[in-house]
Amino acid sequence: MKKAIQQRLLYLSVLLLSSCALVVDPLYNGIPPIRSIESAEVGALLTNLSDAPIPIKKPVVAVYPNSFKDDTGQRRSNSQYASFSTAITQAPDAYLIRALKHSNVFDVVERKGLDNLTKERQIIRTTRENFDEKQKVKPLLFAGLLMEGGVVGYETNIRSGGAGARYLGIGGSKEYRQDSVTISLRTVSVSTGKILIEVLVTKSILSASISSDVFRFYANNTELVEIESGIVENESINIALQIAVETAVLQTIEEGYEESYWQKNEKIDIDEPICDDECIATIRG
Repeated sequence: MKKAIQQRLLYLSVLLLSSCALVVDPLYNGIPPIRSIESAEVGALLTNLSDAPIPIKKPVVAVYPNSFKDDTGQRRSNSQYASFSTAITQAPDAYLIRALKHSNVFDVVERKGLDNLTKERQIIRTTRENFDEKQKVKPLLFAGLLMEGGVVGYETNIRSGGAGARYLGIGGSKEYRQDSVTISLRTVSVSTGKILIEVLVTKSILSASISSDVFRFYANNTELVEIESGIVENESINIALQIAVETAVLQTIEEGYEESYWQKNEKIDIDEPICDDECIATIRG
């Protein structure tokens, strides 16, 4: 008798797991491939930056520490305990410097580690003086443009929803949530202090989850077996921020050419926009 009950229980467990898989698979197929979308967007933006037309003379730009930072001050949300971790990375300037450097439009000079740079140059200068070397240290490049701004907005749960169904003890549900991050990027002339270009970019952050559960009674409806499963996929905030920054740099490049802040190289065909309206709409989600 005991062996028969164990066999029935094993059979029922296999049946429940199979039923659970039948519920999970179609729901999972309904979730957008967030990671694949992220990779495609980042790859497309990097290609657009690399393919940006080279100007006749590259503007020299500088990004100073704390000139492009998180201005939202938001903390990572957690319903179970107080969290002191910030929701946004505290080094967004790294994405900006990378995007500027990855493009062929700007010459980026070091300003974040300027103290270390000047110390090392002083060591070189002192060493050469002691050994009577006539070769002098080349002067540092000065920037004609400053890139400033930061993360000015981070909205959570601006849109959410879902759907679910249950029949004869088998059920499943799917939920989604949309957040957004907004950055501001200013191009400032060092000689006049005038803000030449200002760009505002908003990027959506998607999250999706699915869950399923199955329950069955056995042994004359006196025992209950219940199985639950689920999966959650979130778009990375850092990748969303990187996409927003690279989009802002692309728009800055395009507007700079339109306003003749840097001159086009006529030897290169640049009639096609770097990132057209459809491209920007796709990035913004």
